Amino acid sequence: MKKPLQFCAIFAIAVQAAIGAHAAPTWSETKANDWYKQQPWLVGANYTPATAINELEMWQPDTFDPKTIDQELGWAQGIGMNTMRVFLQDQLWTQDPKGFKKRIGEFLKIADKHKIKPLFVLFDSCWDPNPKLGKQHDPVPGVHNSGWVQSPGADELRDTTQYPKLHAYVTGVVGAFAHDRRVLGWDVWNEPDNGNDASYGPKEPKNKVELITALLPQVFEWAREAKPDQPLTSGVWKGDWSNPDTIGAMEKLQLSESDVVTFHNYGSGEDFERCIKSLQRFNRPILCTEYMARGANSTFQGSLPIAKQYRVGAMNWGLVAGKTQTFLPWDSWQHPYTDRDPAIWFHEVFHTYGAPYRPAETVFIKEITASVNGE
Repeated sequence: MKKPLQFCAIFAIAVQAAIGAHAAPTWSETKANDWYKQQPWLVGANYTPATAINELEMWQPDTFDPKTIDQELGWAQGIGMNTMRVFLQDQLWTQDPKGFKKRIGEFLKIADKHKIKPLFVLFDSCWDPNPKLGKQHDPVPGVHNSGWVQSPGADELRDTTQYPKLHAYVTGVVGAFAHDRRVLGWDVWNEPDNGNDASYGPKEPKNKVELITALLPQVFEWAREAKPDQPLTSGVWKGDWSNPDTIGAMEKLQLSESDVVTFHNYGSGEDFERCIKSLQRFNRPILCTEYMARGANSTFQGSLPIAKQYRVGAMNWGLVAGKTQTFLPWDSWQHPYTDRDPAIWFHEVFHTYGAPYRPAETVFIKEITASVNGE
């Protein structure tokens, strides 16, 4: 029998209230700042091993590569980095929860060996909206991030009957490591309203932002059900955050739900500082979870001194040039670099054989982080 719409709405609200009753609240400003006082100045990178084209290839059992991870995190430790932002993917949990947890645990063991605490990303709205488990395709020649996949995919996002699987993934992963001192925190959704207009835009759900606006508060709630010792966040990445009257709806949602404030910036040092100042009014720790695009005038030398001055964490995009090909610029989607090299690497710090792309940069990073690493 088809239930009246009013009954369904009341029932849904009751269920949501019951779930919320068991979830921990957003951290207070005091709790967030007390947590941050216990952290060193956080400097690191967004990390995918050079042997993986995307999150699936990084974590699937046949292609999980602890030897490469150990080597590359050693290079990061060697220049003073102490954190990494690392993307997970929901289908990996649905396929094999036990195995996925085991591999995350192995990654944490390697990271801890190198005194690196990861910030794990649960969901991501960037690039290919149709992720598929199994063997991943080879990189498209000359194209930036040609194989990266979203989580959840478009089909999961459209179909609310799939949301219990997403719920199980979030509570399962966060719950498994909720009290693990080796985990820095949980970035619940990367760039949730990114429409990928210059790449996969036509393949995206037309109501993607509407769907995620409804789902994101639930994801925060699911993560809080696990009562993690680590903070939750979702980084703002576009718009002007200085004026509460003009800030966008998604940004308001992200900032109101986050225990610590995170943001992305691919601009000059001056623009980087402007972003920090616009977010200080929230009176919470601030971390920049994406920056450094040389071709856009976002550099280590331009941003890191400002981050250190304000004690803002900083995680650049990319550590080692590999199958993601993010050393190529964003415009490679329109003009693939198949017949020429880029004038300058867009992202990444190291070649696959361990030599720095620009030795002056790695010397600079090591010197600026030396005081916080006891050197």
